[in-house]
Amino acid sequence: MDTRLLELLVCPVTKGPLEFDRDKQELSSRSARLAYPVRDGIPVLLESEARTLSDEELGL
Repeated sequence: MDTRLLELLVCPVTKGPLEFDRDKQELSSRSARLAYPVRDGIPVLLESEARTLSDEELGL
């Protein structure tokens, strides 16, 4: 994922920053506790497509 694009993207729920996980191909929002998929290099920033992050994934 292009780092310049990542700097522009925000979580659609909280408007906070997103972190890219290259292995899982996901953008994570810690504040929303959601992970958005990246498919074919395109972020899918829909709350209905996101999965909930576990406490372990958040380091809690």
